[in-house]
Amino acid sequence: YSGSIYQDFDPGTFKIKSTPFQDRTQIYKFALTKRYHDNRGEFTAMYHYSNSHPVYNYATQSAPFIYVGDGSVKEFGKFALGTTSYLPVDNEMMYRDMRTGQVHKTNLYDATQNKGSEFVLMNDYKWDNGLQWKTIVKYDHATGSLVYQTPMSLDQNEAGINYLYEAEDGSMKAYDGEYVQSRMSCLNRGFIDEFMFTTELSRKVNNGTWRLGVNEWYYDVDYTSNTTMYDQSVPMDGSYPVRLFNADYATYADRSYSGNGYYYDFNKNASEYYKGHENKLAIYFTHDWDITDNLNLYYGARLEYQALRGENLAVKDANGDFVGRFANYYIGATSPSGVKIAPTPISYDWFNYALSAAATYKLTKQFGFTGDFTYITQHPRIENFAPATTPNTDKISVPLGRVGIYYNNDWLSLTSLFSYISKTNNNSTLNLQHAVNGVNQIMAAPLTYDIKTLGWTTDVVATPFKGFDLHFLFTYQKPTYKKYETSVTFPDGYVGSINATGNIVAEIPQVIVEIDPSYMITKDLKIWTSFRYFSKTYANINDAYYFNGRWETFGGLNWQVNKKLSLGCTVVNFLNQTGAKGSIAGAELIEKEDAGQYAGHVMAGSYIRPFTVEFSAQLKF
Repeated sequence: YSGSIYQDFDPGTFKIKSTPFQDRTQIYKFALTKRYHDNRGEFTAMYHYSNSHPVYNYATQSAPFIYVGDGSVKEFGKFALGTTSYLPVDNEMMYRDMRTGQVHKTNLYDATQNKGSEFVLMNDYKWDNGLQWKTIVKYDHATGSLVYQTPMSLDQNEAGINYLYEAEDGSMKAYDGEYVQSRMSCLNRGFIDEFMFTTELSRKVNNGTWRLGVNEWYYDVDYTSNTTMYDQSVPMDGSYPVRLFNADYATYADRSYSGNGYYYDFNKNASEYYKGHENKLAIYFTHDWDITDNLNLYYGARLEYQALRGENLAVKDANGDFVGRFANYYIGATSPSGVKIAPTPISYDWFNYALSAAATYKLTKQFGFTGDFTYITQHPRIENFAPATTPNTDKISVPLGRVGIYYNNDWLSLTSLFSYISKTNNNSTLNLQHAVNGVNQIMAAPLTYDIKTLGWTTDVVATPFKGFDLHFLFTYQKPTYKKYETSVTFPDGYVGSINATGNIVAEIPQVIVEIDPSYMITKDLKIWTSFRYFSKTYANINDAYYFNGRWETFGGLNWQVNKKLSLGCTVVNFLNQTGAKGSIAGAELIEKEDAGQYAGHVMAGSYIRPFTVEFSAQLKF
């Protein structure tokens, strides 16, 4: 018998006041194992329960900064990146339920609840003739949640809107700040039942191992993403932002404010809905074959039948055009064009396959050549049917090829590979922004695109003297978009279009370096560090904005006190660097030739993790 308990009390790097922890996670596991006689294998039954509230995910990881224009940023007033909260003091959110149309109020902590009960049976048995049988059965009943509170436009109040905010004494006062930040809250929640079954027979023979297996995967889900918008202040003094009440909201009635004036555009932007199941039944075969003492060949294939059934809200009008989302969208609502929103059935049957081969040739006992090639075909999963349009259901192809060398001796292990990978028919949705009458409008633009990259990776693990280990990883890559084109027409007739074909993929560095030295001070005490370099990254789809390269540093001390107790201390960003990373909110339509005029502007985005000290303890019993 065995068991484990995991408890995480993470207050984050700043206090958001609305909840004591930015992550509160509990995980409990219990297992019973029966070992067969003569060491032939074992049977295990396991139960796993988890309850987690990851508030930090996409809600707290944003901040305002000044984009200098040369790839660097400056802090906005006294707003310190990573240690100042950019969320209002209260964490309430109002939303309209996509299923019922009712307006509800929730808070950030409750809306991020993830809980699940998982039951697992595992069996492993070996016969004398080398035959081995493995079987895993898993059933998972879960509620999965994730809340985005994505910063959208950060603008000066050029429209002169009469914003009010609630003061500490409860009175409404005029907001005289220069900037206003709009935020879109996406309350994602799915109710999931999942069954997975895998059984595999394998046998070792004199010159290799073969495997034959079956997968049966069933996934049932009822999912919505309810969206709502609100505006907030952008304080230069580092104080907590406040929600802003638009006293002139009647002028912009199309925004469909709720009764209190803080929240608007219920389900207008990135709201999603799908309900149903998909089933994947597959058979696979692999053979690991030592053809000679110097040549090894590995090859295999997997054939899969995918059945998808359910419903979504890709509703069409009388002309056959997709209706799209609108303010106060829900099942049963009527669109501005008079179309009643009702679920649309989805039903597909597809055949997918994967082929793989790899070869290794030993030129000497220490040096050799290696290469592999994999070709995978896929089709959309049920989550691809979440937006207001039907996704591209054509076959998705993923070829991957690598070739290189390796070298191993007593203290050094080196592998260097050149690679190529591409993927066709990626389904995505962009939320594009444009100011109409001084007020930002957000519209969803669906698209299908391809992606490809060439790369070179060198991985080294060295142990030059006892107790000291050094891991070094170098990667060069250049991922680019293919056929990345989409557009959307805003209410004032403006056509927001994007053509990013040939652009380097946003947020992905071309050069990555990782240096990880560690040293065993004693047999129970280990000190380690990690230095990671990420080169220049682009911060929007059009490669107009960019962030300079940066180092991220980690270090720690691990102490195995005894057989039952181990302690750890980890320091994040011990060089105390600051800066922005990721993408810039609301910048999708900015072109390269226009980027210069935004130098010195206040923007919002993600940031490098600040200096943090983390402690951990593990107790085994």
